[in-house]
Amino acid sequence: MEKNSTKDRIYLLARQAAEDEGLELISTDLLGSGRRLLLRVIVDKTGGVTVGDCERMSRGLEALLDVEDPIRGSYVLEVSSPGLDRPLATQRDFEKNIGKLVRITTAEKIDGQTFFIGRLVDVGEGWVRLKMDAKGGEKDIFIPSDKISKARLEIEIKKSNPKDF
Repeated sequence: MEKNSTKDRIYLLARQAAEDEGLELISTDLLGSGRRLLLRVIVDKTGGVTVGDCERMSRGLEALLDVEDPIRGSYVLEVSSPGLDRPLATQRDFEKNIGKLVRITTAEKIDGQTFFIGRLVDVGEGWVRLKMDAKGGEKDIFIPSDKISKARLEIEIKKSNPKDF
């Protein structure tokens, strides 16, 4: 069986299992080779994914994989959330995260740089807009989507008041 065909079948089965559990399938990756295969599945939902969500998704997907059997031999199934510093790949990913701090690397220089950390302010067809700290205040920068080589949420650590404890 061709590898792309296997990956497509796995993706469709994982999407079905995710929908059955009320989750959004973010990605599936079949890693390794031979006896050391790892099937990594990333899921998400509004409000975040719990360990219970991952367990139910894993059981549901295992049942589908056992019936359909798209992977020859043994493998390890790993189901998880995208994490706090989740990657942003689609326009929808960016739209869902307006207002959050993001880290973007571009394929070519924009405004003299290729690395940006700023608050995601707006998203349009083919661009994103960040509000960044600059000398003397803040500035907005527009980044064409086709120039983005990597984007992810930036983990924000908020300082708490010791009196709150």
